Amino acid sequence: MKFQSSRAIVLAVMLACFITVSMRAAIPRSPRQEFAADAGWKFFLGDQNGAESPSFSDTSWRVVDLPHDWSIESKPDKDNPSGAGGGFFPGGVGWYRKTFRAPADWKGKRVSVEFDGVYRDATVYLNGHKLGTHPYGYTAFTFDMTPGLNFTGPNVLAVRVDNSAQPNSRWYSGSGIYRHVRVVVTDPAHVEHWGVVVTTLEATGTSAKVSIRTRVANESSGDVPVTVETTLLDKTGNKVGSAQTMLSIATGKDDVASQEITVANPAFWSPKSPTLYRAVSTIRENGNVIDKVTTVFGIRSLAWSAENGLLLNGKPIKLTGGSVHHDNGPLGAAAFDRAEERRVELLKAAGMNAVRTAHNPPSTAFLDACDRLGLLVLDEPFDVWKAHKVKFDYGTDFDEWWKQDVSSMVLRDRNHPSIVIWGIGNEIPELETDRGAILGKQLADQVRALDNTRPVTLAFPGTTTKPSAQAVFSQLDITGYNYNILATYQKDHEQLPSRMMLTTESWPTKAFPLWKISEDNPYVLGDLTWTAMDYLGESGIGAWQYGTPQQAKMADGMASMMAGTAMIDQLFTGMAEGKDPMTDMAKNNSDPNAKAMMELFFHPYPWHASACGDLDLTGFRKPQSYYRDIIWNGGDRVYATVRLPEPEGKKIIAIMWATNPTLHSWNWPGQEGKQLDVEVYSGAEKVQLFLNDKLIGEKPTGREQEFKAVFSVPYAPGTLKAVGLRGKRVVTEDVLMTAGEPTRLRVTADRTVLQANGEDLSFVTVEAVDAHGQPDLHADREVHFALSGPGVIAAVGNGDGQDADSYSGDRRKLYQGRALVVIRTSKQAGLIKLTVKSSGLSDGALTISARAPQPQAELR
Repeated sequence: MKFQSSRAIVLAVMLACFITVSMRAAIPRSPRQEFAADAGWKFFLGDQNGAESPSFSDTSWRVVDLPHDWSIESKPDKDNPSGAGGGFFPGGVGWYRKTFRAPADWKGKRVSVEFDGVYRDATVYLNGHKLGTHPYGYTAFTFDMTPGLNFTGPNVLAVRVDNSAQPNSRWYSGSGIYRHVRVVVTDPAHVEHWGVVVTTLEATGTSAKVSIRTRVANESSGDVPVTVETTLLDKTGNKVGSAQTMLSIATGKDDVASQEITVANPAFWSPKSPTLYRAVSTIRENGNVIDKVTTVFGIRSLAWSAENGLLLNGKPIKLTGGSVHHDNGPLGAAAFDRAEERRVELLKAAGMNAVRTAHNPPSTAFLDACDRLGLLVLDEPFDVWKAHKVKFDYGTDFDEWWKQDVSSMVLRDRNHPSIVIWGIGNEIPELETDRGAILGKQLADQVRALDNTRPVTLAFPGTTTKPSAQAVFSQLDITGYNYNILATYQKDHEQLPSRMMLTTESWPTKAFPLWKISEDNPYVLGDLTWTAMDYLGESGIGAWQYGTPQQAKMADGMASMMAGTAMIDQLFTGMAEGKDPMTDMAKNNSDPNAKAMMELFFHPYPWHASACGDLDLTGFRKPQSYYRDIIWNGGDRVYATVRLPEPEGKKIIAIMWATNPTLHSWNWPGQEGKQLDVEVYSGAEKVQLFLNDKLIGEKPTGREQEFKAVFSVPYAPGTLKAVGLRGKRVVTEDVLMTAGEPTRLRVTADRTVLQANGEDLSFVTVEAVDAHGQPDLHADREVHFALSGPGVIAAVGNGDGQDADSYSGDRRKLYQGRALVVIRTSKQAGLIKLTVKSSGLSDGALTISARAPQPQAELR
């Protein structure tokens, strides 16, 4: 809630800072109070008997502010039971405790605590009394604290988090309260949690009909007559429509106000123009405002068909982008708002318009950023149903919790205009069995019961037209193809001409053919590659390595076999029957040669990150990202990159999720006079390549050439320039220059003005550059970070998925000439100075200004 400043002063004195409100500006009073509850938790890593009790002494515990991920604070270790899937990070048990006071004006109110995400098996206590449990780590949940509040002394909110059963995920999960927590205070008659749903019923260029359904609950002791008023505001705050509805709600019941408002000359939401509106729901009893909720939404229309594909606001659009896991690289699972926003900014800057939340609901902050910045979303709930993929995964909880978790996803997320597709699972083994159709129908029915405005899909890598799989897909709207669409789309379309197809996962090396079939066939909706960004866990699946020619040949053959649907069907049938085929394969593998071959696919420690993304773990774009962008978005652009040379007798082995390694560099010492292959990606008609102003050659780069040309160039230091032409006219160029020996560190921040709110971040890039400012992408020296002022180093990283140094330290090696340091503000305004040092180089430095934020009510 927001308070008048005078009352806040009195409360601050009386409650001895247990509840504090910033006094820098007056906060207007609202009938609904929301307190941020991220700051000042006590944390202990390990289990403690009696830690839920108010009398338990936590004076020796350390203080942490949320979001918090304790796993990323440790280094990967090859003996950690999370294994390669979990990035070799530790799990364990942790306790959190927060002490606060309940002011007198909470009496007679309903007080709840809302958790956006806790990984995993959270048990929540208030003053020693158990409020409840929540096993799944990715869905939001809330508990009512009203009956157990103490108004005469301190209250203790305690959370036990148990992530000790390992492995429980096929990727890095993180551990702890890694998303936001808040306390919400309402009148007994109030808008239900996630109780407002806004949808566009009709939309034309001149008007849009908007539906608003507001569910009001009455937890008072008597019947309550209320007026529900909804006001729609445009992006500038102007009123564009309103409606009123009277309800009489019996005690202990709820009711829905259904309203329709026509908006004249609406501004449509789309990736290119993500215009947002607000619906303000005001609840009055006897003329007095007893609740007010603001819902952000967008006006847009979706039309889907195999004949026309997806029409967004009446115009065809293809989904181009990738899947993403929930982690923020060096920050681990901690879902800082700025980190989530930055990920969306990076994906948009890489030319993507869509993302798949693999394989769980993301943070609200991520979806809010997708709404604001314009990124289409496929939102999905989980990776498994009942059949396990790893020993302790969600399969154990599915029967008891699937309905609640699916409902949590849809109810929380359904107002986001960015979400255009619901998923109900990823690579589900039950599609190989008859029971898959029963489970699939239950899930799809539940989604549609809560929101029938979006299509439903499921991602599957096996044979999608076999009877058991078809029994599931026939109940859905879109068939999600993981890696299997190129070989099957024509045949599947002939058999099922009304089927809409979407590549929900794809090999990064198949970017062009997947664009081609999407471009040529309206029923193929687009390509969401695996993956948009590197992530922690699934260690090294996109890594390449040098091997003998014989190993390279064997690897190609094995990759072809593993990529086929026949082997996938066999593996998934085994999982559906309760077996663990991959573990059995590893246990029975005593042949050293076979073991070496397996390590070509599943790279051993110290690999702890995926390496398959278009962007690396720190957000820097790889060459494959520029190629994908040119394929999908065209334009007069050109990008040159150099294939890594192969030593004598060695071959580069890059299979499955790996791409042939290249580097956007013309620094190749030791290769003088030797031929290097230069790949040039271009949206122009043709390209020319020059070395030190001498023409190497000219080649077309149209669709027939897959927008790519390859030149063999004898290496000599200097300048390599790729020029894009239309006819004889130069329309674009890309220049690579040989850098000299690095002389200094260049330090660049994505933002130099932050909010001193304890959670804002600046992502700072460090590069080794020569006297002319040219970066050396081969530089790998260690750099040290020092910080002064009201901030801390939140994380360090470099994009190297096999560098197992701590992400929580004050030093990092450069990788491809770069490193990243993330600065986090405190709650004190002032100047933060970062100094970066490395032996033999001039220091780098920058200053960040942390400014006082807007006032916010906080639970203390």
